Formats: sequence, C-alpha cells, structure tokens
Amino acid sequence: MNFLSRSESKIFDIPTIKIRPNKTQPRKIFDDDKLRDLSRSIEENGILQPLTVRKVSQSEYEIIAGERRLRAAVMAGMARVPCIIVKCNDRESAMLALLENLQRCDLGLFEEARGISRLIRRYGITQEQAAKKLGKSQSTIANKLRLLNLSYDEQDWIVQAGLSERHARALLKIYDQELRKEALSKIIAQNLNVSQSEELIERLLYNSSVPEKAEKGTQKIVIKDIRVFINTINKAVSTMKLAGIDAVCKHKDSGDYIEYTVKIPKATTN
Repeated sequence: MNFLSRSESKIFDIPTIKIRPNKTQPRKIFDDDKLRDLSRSIEENGILQPLTVRKVSQSEYEIIAGERRLRAAVMAGMARVPCIIVKCNDRESAMLALLENLQRCDLGLFEEARGISRLIRRYGITQEQAAKKLGKSQSTIANKLRLLNLSYDEQDWIVQAGLSERHARALLKIYDQELRKEALSKIIAQNLNVSQSEELIERLLYNSSVPEKAEKGTQKIVIKDIRVFINTINKAVSTMKLAGIDAVCKHKDSGDYIEYTVKIPKATTN
C-alpha cells in the first residue's frame, strides 16, 4: 500500500459527491444525535482529521476511514472534504476499512463481532492473527465471536434494551433457544443488572434440570429434563461452528418424541 502523493502528509480537497462508502464497513447504525453533534463541530472548526480514501476510477473515490466524518460534513453543507489518498487494491482496502473500524471503541457489540467474523472468513486468517492485528488477546476475540451464537432476534432485543456484552455472554450459558428467550424477556422486563441476570439464568438452568416427583414418590422425567440434553446437543454444534466446521442441526417435534439431525460435512472430519 502506498500514498499516491510524494509526501504522506499531502492532503487533497475532494468533492463529497465523488466519494462512495466502503461496502465492508462493519458499522451499520449511525447515531443521528452524535452525527448532528459532529456536524455542528465541523461547521465551527472544520474537519480536524482528514478522511482516508482510495481512487477507484477517474471520477470516484472509496472511503477507507472516515464515513462518519463524511456524513457529518454533508450534513453541515460542505461540498468538499480533506482526504489522504492511498493506493491499494480491493483486498487491502477492505481489510484496512475493517481494521480501522474494529479498532474504534464505539462500535456496537454485535457489529464488532460480525466485523471480526468477516475479517477471519474473508481473508482466511486465524483468531490468533486477527487478535494480533486488532491488538487484542485471542480469548477476547473468541468471546466476541461467541456472541454470534445468539439469534438475530436476540441480538436485536439486547441492542434495543441497551444491555451490555456481559449480559449477552451470560445468556450464552443457555443453549436451549426457548429457555434463553424466556431469560432474556425477564431480564429486559425486570431491568436486571448483570449479577441479577446471572442469578436468574442459574435458577432457570437448575429448574430445567430438576425432575418432578410422581404421585407414588418415584421420579418422573418431564420436558424440562429433556432441555438438558437439547442444550448439550446445541453446545456441541456451536463448538463445531466456532472451530470452522459447518455443522447443521435440525430438530422436529413429532408429538411423542423430538427428532434431532446433525449433519457434519465429510471434508471437515478428515
């Protein structure tokens, strides 16, 4: 990767209409209030940090870093913005855009996790290599990737309710999706903090594994017991997915029994 200008500090004023977003940008949600605040600051002080772009045609540039600044500048009525032009190919541009955004502290927890996952999958790097590029520990990267085991609905509820990453990680202790949704609903409805949420989850897991008593004092296996085994199956499938094995798990409730099918590609078993 090289700067097109002779000096790395060379800055060009480029029309905003000629700059397009980067498709690999992990940030999908831009806070309107924060954008307005940044726009007012730009109106008052100008853009203090130039955007980083690459030239993709004679009349078009692609953002590598600075989409928030571009949006705020347009909001402030600026027709041109200061940019540093970098020469790089599609792969380098995508990786730089991902790394630049992932190194910021204001990404949403699931935006960050999806960005890390995309970085690993798209460029064929390991969790350890991703951790090194992002300046994080491998365990931190692994924990963030585990958040993607939550369904999209659960992720959306967590974001909308303003819950923390620790809330999300606590929910991952529950592998049965229905039981997890029950826990999440109670956490949101009761506005529970992390410690209270963990206590609730432990109670739900305990209650789901305690057998009920039959009338004559013998133990009777009920549906709550079955959830323990379902959790075990789901945990095994999740572990395989984290290891890069594209396992698929399907289940069908036939009334008298629940049928589970786990498919593991042969190519990953050798």
